[in-house]
Amino acid sequence: MMERLREGVNSLAVKIILSLIIFSFVFAGVGGYLATGSVEPAAKVGDQEISRNQFEQAYQNERQQMQAQAGDFFSTLLSDPTYLAQFRRNVLDRMVNQALLDQQATKLGLRVSDEQVKQEIRSMPAFASNGIFNNDQYLAALRRTGLTPDQFAEYVRQDLVREQLISALTNSEFALENELQSIYKLEGQTRMVRTVTLPLSEFADKADVTDEQKKAYYEQNSSQFVRPEQFKISYVELTGNSIADVADVTEEEAKAYYEANKASYGTAEKRKVSHIMIQGDDSAAKEKAESVLAQLNAGADFAELAKTESDDTFSAEQGGQLDWFDKGVMDPAFEDAAFALKTKGDVSGVVQSDFGFHIIKLDDVKPSDAKPFAEVKDEILVTLKQQHAAEKFYSLSNELAEKAFEMPDNLDEAAESVNAKVEKTDFVSLADLQGSLATPVVQQALQQPEVREDGLNSDIIEIAPEHVIVVRVDDSRPEMVLPYEDVEAQVTSLLKRQEGEKAAEALANTLVTELGEGNDSGLKASGYEFGTDTEINRASTEREVAELAFTMATPAEGKSEFGFTRALNGDVVVVALDSVKDPEVAEISLESQLADRVSRTLANTDLASLIEQLKANTEVTYSLDQAEQ
Repeated sequence: MMERLREGVNSLAVKIILSLIIFSFVFAGVGGYLATGSVEPAAKVGDQEISRNQFEQAYQNERQQMQAQAGDFFSTLLSDPTYLAQFRRNVLDRMVNQALLDQQATKLGLRVSDEQVKQEIRSMPAFASNGIFNNDQYLAALRRTGLTPDQFAEYVRQDLVREQLISALTNSEFALENELQSIYKLEGQTRMVRTVTLPLSEFADKADVTDEQKKAYYEQNSSQFVRPEQFKISYVELTGNSIADVADVTEEEAKAYYEANKASYGTAEKRKVSHIMIQGDDSAAKEKAESVLAQLNAGADFAELAKTESDDTFSAEQGGQLDWFDKGVMDPAFEDAAFALKTKGDVSGVVQSDFGFHIIKLDDVKPSDAKPFAEVKDEILVTLKQQHAAEKFYSLSNELAEKAFEMPDNLDEAAESVNAKVEKTDFVSLADLQGSLATPVVQQALQQPEVREDGLNSDIIEIAPEHVIVVRVDDSRPEMVLPYEDVEAQVTSLLKRQEGEKAAEALANTLVTELGEGNDSGLKASGYEFGTDTEINRASTEREVAELAFTMATPAEGKSEFGFTRALNGDVVVVALDSVKDPEVAEISLESQLADRVSRTLANTDLASLIEQLKANTEVTYSLDQAEQ
């Protein structure tokens, strides 16, 4: 029984953590070994079916991994139905790819031996204790997942066979020295350019647009001038931060918290004790313990009595000695008695715990080295304010939810109950909402019939931890094509821009042709001129210029090549390429990072090509509809 008591001293936290991460290495599809039934599969790859149970297990595995990495941000992404559908489809696609590779490995006759499977399992860190494979830990982990050793071994075997195929494909790739030198030169190459910008705004300002053109454009493109459905929205928002700012914390509370959590501000006091345990909870056990205590009081040696009388056989061999421990680890009654002893060598009376009766001797004390209260007071006040705020937030959010439900046709009482204000918007489309109203979960709530059409309060919506909102639609107006008079200025601007683009491109095209022929008279007459030479590389911040410059032919000595492109803001940019500079190429090792990168890129391309070829030669069908994905 005392072995259970000692678990708190011997890395209980570590064992819990191991149990939580024990299957972090198990990828998509583990649950499939248990999948049965006649339900239509999620997908079929040749004659092999991927069951819905397999798919859902794989989806949950990947979702949990992503949740652990990205936290609330990933939860927000998943609240978007489009993203969720794409995420689920990606999981299913990966399972299909794995099935294709497994089938190809089988066709090629790839195998792994039982000994290889055994060694792979024995080398998995999740089953190791102090670096050594622990069979009990391994079996316990399998029990938690519902797998038998044979089922798990088969999964490992399949994974190893697939890895054989992938390794055979990817490890055969290599880079030659001349290839590396060519890639190095291309990646490090720079180009000397000059540019002249033809601002779109200048050409648009000069464009003439008639009333007939504007009205014709409006009639032909009326869909561009549709005002979307719009809503007036009221909402009440509640956050933990606003509550924490006004939360009250007394110094007495802070000191009490400090005393209860000293270990957080340094090392907590630890004690080392020896004990003699008499197992049982009846009067006979108690009498035996009292007899042992009487012998100790008469001068008997504690260690010798522990060896002969203690029922905790493990510690008895050590004269009753236990490991160091601090508060919160041992049985409460045992712990209270141990920490009540004042001086080394002091012996307690008979103490009853859930494990029996104990007599405890204090062997040593390691005092706490926690920071003094004054140093951590401000930190504690912030922590307690946050704790109080969390409690208050929970209470207020419940109150908000109840009032919003009880009075569904307004938010006034709900806001008053939580000392908040009803915020209101003017008419706005869902696409133009900002802040909290723009989050996917709120937008989904606004589109529910009872909110959008019936004008009722929504349910309370959790946007993030300690951040909730209730919304309602006060008014709405339908989608409509705006009258010409309301959009005439917009039509004019659009047409002027279009005409300006045409004029700018026409001039650019003329300039490129003339400059290519050695004639710069058109450029001089236009009033524009090239800037100074600039050396750019492929990663230049002037992306459009770089993309054009690195597709132009290398100019002859003393000559330039010309072209034009369009900047993101619509301006037309004429580019003169004056020269090309290659970097100095030293001998590049086949063991270099560049060689490794090139090999990996080729290997990934090979693998992707193989999968595409296998898909082309195998009948692959997906059964999940869009809603299920």
